[in-house]
Amino acid sequence: MLSMKEAIENYVEGCVGKVDCPAYKLFMKAILAGMMIAFGAAGSSVAAHDIVNVGIARLVAGVVFPMGLMMVVMTGAELFTGDCLAIMATVQKKHTALKLIRMLVVVYLGNLLGSLMLTCIDYVSGQYNYSSGILGAYTIKVALGKCNLDFTTALASGILCNILVCAAVMLAARAKDVTGKLLCCFFIILLFVVSGYEHCVANMYYVPAGMIAKLNPLYVKDAMEQYGYTAQQLSTLNIPNFIFNNLIPVTIGNIVGGMAFFGIPLMYINGVGGKKANR
Repeated sequence: MLSMKEAIENYVEGCVGKVDCPAYKLFMKAILAGMMIAFGAAGSSVAAHDIVNVGIARLVAGVVFPMGLMMVVMTGAELFTGDCLAIMATVQKKHTALKLIRMLVVVYLGNLLGSLMLTCIDYVSGQYNYSSGILGAYTIKVALGKCNLDFTTALASGILCNILVCAAVMLAARAKDVTGKLLCCFFIILLFVVSGYEHCVANMYYVPAGMIAKLNPLYVKDAMEQYGYTAQQLSTLNIPNFIFNNLIPVTIGNIVGGMAFFGIPLMYINGVGGKKANR
C-alpha cells in the first residue's frame, strides 16, 4: 500500500484534471456513478426485503450495497460524496473554489439523472414483484422512512455517512492492487449501511423508487397490510418531503462530513498542505 500521505498527494494532483474536465464528460461519468450506486441500493433491497430482524436485514443489505462503490472506484466514474474530498486540492490552491463548486454541481446532477434512470428501468423490469409484491411494499417502507426524517437527524446521519464513504475512497486510493481496493470499499461501506446512515446519491434511488412503487395499488395494499401504514402516512411520501426532509439536509451533511470532518483534517494530520504532524 501507499502511505496515506502519498495517497493524498496523488488524489490532490488528480483533482486538477477532474475540475478542468469538460462538463459533458464529467456529467456522463456522474450518470454512470449514479446508476452504479442505484444498482447497489436495488440489490440490497432485494436481499433484505423479507428479513424481519432489523440488524440481520441491515447486515445482509450491507454485504450487497458496497458493490456500487466498487464499480465506481474501478471504472473511474464520478460520485458526488467521494468528490467532496476535492476540497483538499482547493485548500492547497490547486484550483479555485468556484471550480470545485462547478464540478460538484455537475456531478450531483449527473448522479441524480443516473439514479432516476435506473429507478425507472428497475421498476419496468418487474423486480418489485418479488415475494408476491412484498419487495414493492418494502421499497415504499424504506422511502417513507427517509421522507419523514427531521432536519437535524438527516443532517447528522449525512455527516456520519460521508466520513465513512470518504474513508473508503482514501483507503482504496492507498491500495496498489485491485483486491486491496475492493476490500477497502467493502468493509467500510458495509459499516455505513449496517449503521443506517444517509447517503444523498443512494437516496436518489431509494425515495424515487418508493414513489414509483406507490403508484401500484398492489404494493400499496401490501404496505398497509405488512407494515400497518395508513393512507395519510403514505401521503407523506412525496417530492416536497423528499427534497426538504431528506435530500437537502443529507446533502449538506454529506458535504460537511466529507470536507470538514474528514478531508481537511486527514490532509493536515498527514503533513500535506501544512506543517507535518508530530507522530
